[in-house]
Amino acid sequence: MIALVEDVALALVLCAMMLLPLIEVVVRRLFHTGIEGAAIIVQHLGLVAAMLGGAVAAREGRLVSLSTLGHSALRGRAHSLAQMLGGAVGGLVTGFLSLASLHFVVSERPFSKSLVYGIPIWVVELALPIGFALICVRLIHRAAEGWPARFAVSFGGLAAAVALSSTTPAPAALFVTALVGLLVATVLGTPAFVTLGGIALILFWRVGEPIASISVSHYSLVTNPSIPALPLFTLAGYWLAESHAPQRLVRVFDALFGRLRGGPAIVTVVVCSFFTSFTGASGVTILALGGLLMPILTSARYTEQNALGLITGAGSLGMLLPPCLPLIVYAVVARIPVEQIFLGGLAPAVLMSAATGWWGMTRGPALDSHAQRFDAREASRALWNAKWELLTPAVAFVALFSGWATTVEAAALTAFYVALIETVVHRDLSLAGLSRVFSECGLLIGSILLILGVALGFTNYLVNEEIPARAVLWTTSTVHSPMLFLLLLNLFLILVGCLMDVYSAIIIQVPLLVPLGQAYGIDPVQLGIIFLANLELGYLTPPVGLNVYMASYRFGKSVPAVFRAALPIVVVLHIGVLLITYVPWLTTLLPRLFARGN
Repeated sequence: MIALVEDVALALVLCAMMLLPLIEVVVRRLFHTGIEGAAIIVQHLGLVAAMLGGAVAAREGRLVSLSTLGHSALRGRAHSLAQMLGGAVGGLVTGFLSLASLHFVVSERPFSKSLVYGIPIWVVELALPIGFALICVRLIHRAAEGWPARFAVSFGGLAAAVALSSTTPAPAALFVTALVGLLVATVLGTPAFVTLGGIALILFWRVGEPIASISVSHYSLVTNPSIPALPLFTLAGYWLAESHAPQRLVRVFDALFGRLRGGPAIVTVVVCSFFTSFTGASGVTILALGGLLMPILTSARYTEQNALGLITGAGSLGMLLPPCLPLIVYAVVARIPVEQIFLGGLAPAVLMSAATGWWGMTRGPALDSHAQRFDAREASRALWNAKWELLTPAVAFVALFSGWATTVEAAALTAFYVALIETVVHRDLSLAGLSRVFSECGLLIGSILLILGVALGFTNYLVNEEIPARAVLWTTSTVHSPMLFLLLLNLFLILVGCLMDVYSAIIIQVPLLVPLGQAYGIDPVQLGIIFLANLELGYLTPPVGLNVYMASYRFGKSVPAVFRAALPIVVVLHIGVLLITYVPWLTTLLPRLFARGN
């Protein structure tokens, strides 16, 4: 019953986030007025969706982890103990985050303004402590089988909480012990937001600062004016993935390019890039398209290893294409216009896709004399059947760059357009399909925003301690050449991509790197694309490489086998990253032309 209530509530909140900006656009265009507080309402609905989605992710056991060792490498009693330890640490950290959020709400209540129509903001802010409390209970519940074991996990977490709360600031020995315990839990698979939130809690505890400041940071990020675009563009991507759009698009590009040598590789690259740009999660692309693309590649006489490597590598290519989620998150954290980062990513995205397509074409077998010729009739039929899906990027771009819609309004229009096409025009999605999409979208966004929100608390600690300023001073006094700095930056980001998921890396590393980029005179948009292009490779590199694990799951291959298959594409993409790094106009030309045109 609780699960049903959560799913319905999540669907209603996401629907409201989609419809309210659309109504605002119509009212503004027709009547030259607006809906009172529409933007603020949507931002705070984003807060509710984030916490609801996080609770659903905890319920389903699908919170993002930095390590899968506890789930994949351990068996029997060792696995049970690892699960209990991870649950105890997760419950402990999430309990403290709930308490910190409650302190934040209590401190805000006397000064709280009205959100809209007399509703106090603090009422909506209650989503933070309630959401964290629900996640805490579920992490403990999933940590063990049976109530005695769960009671033991709860008691252990409570005892640790009492011990940690007994002294502030923390003694050095207890501080180190807490960090080591958190590290062990991270290796054993505790959720990523627990790791990042735990680090923030421990650091604030160490210096005697109030932990409520973590919740202040969380609230400020999740209610950022651009953040509602994340769930809305993701909603559009999931609706596309759940419908028959993948089949229609594959048919289009197969009809256009499939008869060329290496044509199936082009089909794979283009279709995967399209889907990843909307879902923001390349693993979803592999799951949705892998079963369609693998037979096309193997029937074109690609070896199984080359086909596997191509699908795995192509799954991450859309990350630089607007409106992909990491682009929006980077723009929010780095405080640059979303439109600028969208334009800056276009040429590099084409470059990376072309490089991957070229590799795939070189692996394609030579055409024989009996190969089918281009069928214009089939191509025209395929284009006609997929015309509405093919127009989706145009809808987003026209809305965004025409000047009559904000980023969030453009995202809402795109989501509504896709929903209309897939439910009314094609009738691919039933009510059950729509419900499943809302749940999956909310789950993904909840997991991501949990990570971003708590990680921002850690980032603010670094800023308060002047770590970025010290990094700039040390780096500029040691490295004098911008060219050398860029090379070292690439090496550093490759390492980051191997060890951290893209969203955690953005929140933690961007505040450190933006001042460094400014010190060396690097365009902020170029710095952002360099950053994301390197982390794009993180999807293909263990131990955090999501694409590798998704391909392993989808095709029943071992992780080392998938990585070996994708390794040539990793090398090709590294060359592309170097071009993006040392040929600045690839990134800066379009943003400057657009700025000049305005």
